[in-house]
Amino acid sequence: MTLLVVMGLLSATALCGADSDRKVLIRDVTQIEGVRENQLVGYGLVIGLKNTGDTQQTFFTVQTLANAMQRMGVQIAPGVVIVKNVAAVFVTASLPAFARPGMKVDVTVSSVGDAKSLQGGVLLLTALRAANGEVYGEAQGPLVIGGYSEGVSGNSKSVNHLTVGRIAEGGIVERDAAVDLSRFRLVSLLLLNSDFTAARDVAETINKDFGKTIATAIDSRRIDVNVADSGLTSVPILIARVQNLSISFSSPAKVVVNERTGTIVMGGNVRLSPVSVIHGSLTIDVETQHIVLPPGPGSNGKPTDITQTNVAVGDAPAQSIQLKEGASVEELIKGLHAIGATSHDIISILQAIKAAGGLQADLEVI
Repeated sequence: MTLLVVMGLLSATALCGADSDRKVLIRDVTQIEGVRENQLVGYGLVIGLKNTGDTQQTFFTVQTLANAMQRMGVQIAPGVVIVKNVAAVFVTASLPAFARPGMKVDVTVSSVGDAKSLQGGVLLLTALRAANGEVYGEAQGPLVIGGYSEGVSGNSKSVNHLTVGRIAEGGIVERDAAVDLSRFRLVSLLLLNSDFTAARDVAETINKDFGKTIATAIDSRRIDVNVADSGLTSVPILIARVQNLSISFSSPAKVVVNERTGTIVMGGNVRLSPVSVIHGSLTIDVETQHIVLPPGPGSNGKPTDITQTNVAVGDAPAQSIQLKEGASVEELIKGLHAIGATSHDIISILQAIKAAGGLQADLEVI
């Protein structure tokens, strides 16, 4: 059974007010240029597994183990090592803005070999590197797996993913990655969603609050705020004051559909031009039956096996709906449900309506 999810303002009262602006804080719709997270990644080993690690065919695991043991003063030949309680993994983490040495971060550990499970494993000390190749952190510790596997051979049961684990605060920042705000001459606000109207409103709101022109909308995404003209000596205080100002914000009309799951998400301010939708259904059922007849003359006492195929074709009459100018999401969904359209049918219908110029919204297929 397909699932249709329509998120938005579907009641008549809510739809009437869907076009009105709503108040939001600037901090909720913008970010500060240069203040961001950085992705870290490392390669290491998880040990202590219960015969669920990589097999001998995953040769790079044995090579990594041999290298690790060599650093500990133990010499082994990788070609003769057979272990099943070790797994090669990639370790990923996000380095937050203004991270300082000694801060702890969460890390995610993912198997890269053919290990069956990382349950009960411990990550050995692993260097975490940024895109520039520099080490910004180290990770180590016992894994927490969001699932389990019990049983043997064919009589077993697994729940959730067993080859990805997490270590809460398992990473430690080793290098200062903080941004020096004292050097900022301009604080650039970047809108999360590009919008010329929103950029203008943000600049006007800031200028009105300070009583002078210190903010300028550069384009549909960027607003520059002059630190010197603000009269504030501290950049963090300036950012805090600006971020807590509120503006009138109108969400863009957008429809997001997921063809894999049949999910459709639409905002309440989506409107349609006059459009007619015709929806028909053609079904073909093929049924094969095996009939065994008793032995007859000339069959040498053997039963006769006959295969009979029946084909039934049904072509339901086309059904149609008509939508007037400014039709809402609720009217569209009610009409499509009335003609028996499934969520996957509605996705195709929405794409056709958009192609015909009848959907006054952005259509995004994921």
